[in-house]
Amino acid sequence: MAATRTGDAPESLRRHLERLREMRGREAHGHAPPRLVDVKAWQAGRLAQTYADLSANPRYAKATAFFLGDLYGAKDFSGRDDAMLRIYPIMVRTLPRGAVETAALAIEVDALSEELDRRVAAAIDPGTITQDSYSRAYRQAGTRAERTRQIELIDEVGRRLDALVVKPMVYTTLKLMRRPARMLGMEDLQTFLERGFEAFRHMGGADEFLATIAGRETKFLNRLFSGHPSPFSD
Repeated sequence: MAATRTGDAPESLRRHLERLREMRGREAHGHAPPRLVDVKAWQAGRLAQTYADLSANPRYAKATAFFLGDLYGAKDFSGRDDAMLRIYPIMVRTLPRGAVETAALAIEVDALSEELDRRVAAAIDPGTITQDSYSRAYRQAGTRAERTRQIELIDEVGRRLDALVVKPMVYTTLKLMRRPARMLGMEDLQTFLERGFEAFRHMGGADEFLATIAGRETKFLNRLFSGHPSPFSD
């Protein structure tokens, strides 16, 4: 799948939001995989351990929290999905174009990750989740291309945020949107973008940070698909 093109961003945002609402709407009717919460909790613990060094680094702490919580974490964003779909036409007209493009990619990450998590949850063995049982379910639940795309999308969201934070007018416009966003039901999207902006402004250059994440996740991906006995070891 190619990266979202500039002209496709609004349509991509709407499409992925609808996909997320459809997936998460199943939960209200009891159709979510029963191990989904367990899988997400296990993954969140793995990520926290993998990136403990970045979390402890004052330069990267905010960006790590943003990535693990907002892009790669276990949060329930169902309320955000519904709100964003309701005010989607207004959002596309009022937010800066670069912010809409970044949001579209972030929502694509969320949609792909949600789909893969659900497949892993459906495939995983009963009982306590272990590195072995997770690895087997990971291989059954997704293709190498899908997992590579997931890493690429996360990297692209980070690079777009890094490019946006050096444009003062974009950040100024975003801050001016706080009150209208609250009135229009866009507060979740607004705070997501502001957290991302603040994290990347604080970092002062994201190349090393993003390369670290992409490098580690790609290494783990290759190990998982090759059946490595300890895929998440250093």
